[in-house]
Amino acid sequence: MRCLIHLPLDVQVFKVTVNGQDAQFAFGEKHSFKGTPLEITFPNELRRGQEAIVEISFESSPQSSALQWLTPEQTSGKKHPFLFSQCQATHCRAIFPCQDTPAVKLTYYAEISVPKELVALMSANRDGDAPDPEDSAHRVYRFSQNVPVPCYLFALVVGALESRKIGPRTLVWAEKELVDKSAYEFSEAEAMLKAAEDLAGPYVWGQYDLLVLPPSFPYGGMENPCLTFVTPTLLAGDQSLSNVIAHEISHSWTGNLVTNKTWEHFWLNEGHTVYLERRIGGRLFGEQFRHFQALGGWRELQNTINTLGDKNPVTNLVINLDEVDPDVAYSSVPYEKGFALLFYLEQLLGGPDIFIGFLKAYVLQFAYKSIVTEDWKKFLYSYFKDKVDILDKVDWNSWFHAPGMPPVKPTYDMTLSNACVALSQRWIQAKESDLGSFSSADLKGMSSHQLIEFLALLLLEPPLPLSHVQRMQEVYDFNAIHNSEIRFRWLRLCIRSKWEEAIPLALKMATDQGRMKFTRPLFRDLYSFDKSRDLAVKTFLEHRASMHPVTSMLVGKDLKQDQ
Repeated sequence: MRCLIHLPLDVQVFKVTVNGQDAQFAFGEKHSFKGTPLEITFPNELRRGQEAIVEISFESSPQSSALQWLTPEQTSGKKHPFLFSQCQATHCRAIFPCQDTPAVKLTYYAEISVPKELVALMSANRDGDAPDPEDSAHRVYRFSQNVPVPCYLFALVVGALESRKIGPRTLVWAEKELVDKSAYEFSEAEAMLKAAEDLAGPYVWGQYDLLVLPPSFPYGGMENPCLTFVTPTLLAGDQSLSNVIAHEISHSWTGNLVTNKTWEHFWLNEGHTVYLERRIGGRLFGEQFRHFQALGGWRELQNTINTLGDKNPVTNLVINLDEVDPDVAYSSVPYEKGFALLFYLEQLLGGPDIFIGFLKAYVLQFAYKSIVTEDWKKFLYSYFKDKVDILDKVDWNSWFHAPGMPPVKPTYDMTLSNACVALSQRWIQAKESDLGSFSSADLKGMSSHQLIEFLALLLLEPPLPLSHVQRMQEVYDFNAIHNSEIRFRWLRLCIRSKWEEAIPLALKMATDQGRMKFTRPLFRDLYSFDKSRDLAVKTFLEHRASMHPVTSMLVGKDLKQDQ
């Protein structure tokens, strides 16, 4: 009997035993992104139903694509090194030998020995810590995750971390320079958890902690169970970017409990999670706010499809990843096209109260399992068996398998969006002689969410004349705003309008943090502008070594600097 696992070439395997007996193992031919197959031959045949305990003695590499090792200079405290993992989609195999597919779920127990001035945390419940009996300069931290999880949800962090209690089951962890700011920013976590439980069912994971990582973390958040990882770019100072926390909380049901079986069906994780995230937002801030966020998502989808091309197969909801690296195919499409389908179905099948009944039943039906789109669709039809005639009118083939925008646009309440549309249209239609009519009073009463939407609308249009963005800076002073979502869109607008003064600001934002949502488009826009192309490449090459491995790889592709 044989067992097959894919590993990167730089994970070394020293010894394998099966039920205590030495087993033979061999490496196969290296694949470009899947790694190298490790084939283990069992010393004895197993009977059906017989268990085998396979023990692998191994060592992972400092170059592991799942791990980023930060020097003290790359942290807020500047005194101690820092380590964090990011395993999604297929990088857990770069830490330890495993069946690195969301089709397989496992529990785990771990002991982590770290220098005693540092703290270790994992995507698991903390089981205490004690001095390391083998090294007095170290402490051993123990963890257990008793709910089965796919390997991409394995997570580890080691750093000079402090915590603050912000709820009955929630601590915020960060370096001490950021911990109080983070505790304020995410103080709504318990209210969001309660809203999510009401919508989707009991929270089964015990603890729900948040960890604010150093700026190079490549995503907005990562839903590691018991310990959500988040980017410091969420620290806006006014809690306005906390929807990312609602998103990661929602993954506790859709993604972590009910999981896509393969990455082709990633929309099952993300579309449902965006739907739940916006339902939580609706509970906390009103139904008009939910619709406003949903419409912003539609614009984001338009922007992504404009960038990728409306015939590009990666804009399908269910994509073909045959010989395609999931990291390269990653975009907002599974999030926003998936959400649009669920929002459309909500409106088709009787409204939010009716549809949340389906979502709760769906979670209950498939909890602890990994599924594909066909499983979801069959359950939808069985749950709404009295509405099959309505479901049959849905153009399922176009929704799932056609590239570009969805075949139908859901209906949106425009109340909060109208002001953004009106102001963006004024700027789009303004002639040079009209520029004097704009003033800071234009933004009176607009929330930061509306400012984001106003700039997002302008990004969907051809670039504004340079005189327009210069006037916009004069009257609105966007350069002084540090909300990352506003700043990102503003700087893109400036670079697209070829404002040379914005080049250093855009380069600074692209390199001060490593969230790919910001870093990749900023570098792409700078590369497209002839006056900043060479400087963009030079800056990237200077910062490449301190970037997260996945960010470095993808920005390198964008700038034609593949290694």
